[in-house]
Amino acid sequence: MTNLANSTAAQQAIDAVLAGQRQLVLACTGGGSGAVAALVQTPGASRVVLEAVVPYSAAALTEWLNAAPEQACSAATARAMAMAAWQRARQLATDTPPEDLVGVGCTASLATDRSKRGPHRVHVAVQSAVATRSLSLTLEKGARTRAEEEAVAAALVLDALAWRQGQGDAALTTELLRPGEAVEVQMTHAAGPLAELLCGRISAALYERGEWLVGDAMCSRIANAALFPGAFNPLHEGHRQMAALAAKRLQRPVIFEMSAANVDKPPLDFQAIQERLSQFEADAVLLTCSPTFVEKARLAPGAPMVVGADTIERIGQARYYGDDPAARDAALAELAAAGRRFLVFGRASGAGFQTLADLDLPPALAALCDGVDEGEFRNDVSSTALRNGGNEQ
Repeated sequence: MTNLANSTAAQQAIDAVLAGQRQLVLACTGGGSGAVAALVQTPGASRVVLEAVVPYSAAALTEWLNAAPEQACSAATARAMAMAAWQRARQLATDTPPEDLVGVGCTASLATDRSKRGPHRVHVAVQSAVATRSLSLTLEKGARTRAEEEAVAAALVLDALAWRQGQGDAALTTELLRPGEAVEVQMTHAAGPLAELLCGRISAALYERGEWLVGDAMCSRIANAALFPGAFNPLHEGHRQMAALAAKRLQRPVIFEMSAANVDKPPLDFQAIQERLSQFEADAVLLTCSPTFVEKARLAPGAPMVVGADTIERIGQARYYGDDPAARDAALAELAAAGRRFLVFGRASGAGFQTLADLDLPPALAALCDGVDEGEFRNDVSSTALRNGGNEQ
């Protein structure tokens, strides 16, 4: 089957999506876009489909995610696309409760006019206010035409949406599978107050030893602490050493801070958040939706910030403020007025190990910084290198 319009199962899936009345934004990197066509050709689709985009090129996908993904075709990228789609739905449907919005992401590597070394695969994710669900399928290589593989990808998108509306698991896709092929499904519900955080009803939540604190209890816990912002993907020994040394230098506890939104990384979905939180066994983590340091500072007035040399450089670069030096200077002035201090640790880079003394920062930012020299701390491990198997600093 290459034409979804001729499939009774496809029409049942589409009918379920439209009957559910949840409004959608869909993003497909080429593969899976047949589902968009099938949806919008159906009467009543305008009540449900807010927007559909096809970020086909690498540049378009980077723009959609606000950052370049580490892999264009992966479950993690599909989930990030779905989260970006859900956030876009919130922008487009401001009067609709967040619980009635859905974001869909699909990324696929399908047959083309040249031979591919890797497997042919499809990853689809659906993001709501309360859960992240992903479906992954590896296709038997060489067994289908491009059109046939596209039909499978489109079917998987429709199945993911139909399930969100109460239909069964991958019924449409199952019709198209070959022996040995199977859809892998992963579901992660929002833990604790994460749904409230994602919907903007709270600004932060503290996670510690499996428990969550919000409101006054959270504020009391982070009072007189230092914040250590980062992605922690993954958390490694260098981070722990920095936290321990910072606690000693600053004479206050250090609380890790992780934002679900980031100025130069894809947005975090519930599965990604859960995976990262699981690394912090006995450490406190402040989870926020505050991508900038000005926003982080407002959450914890007076708290020193623990950062690496690469991070403090980014804080001083105008490109993180819409290429507007005046906006950067205003942000630095706000940090200074709030009495913010940064404890800056050195970091290995292509230029060698750089400490605060090696950096050319705007004077207004340099005045807010205290450095840790190489004799006190040096650890060349990086999260990027660990994700890449240790092949880079």
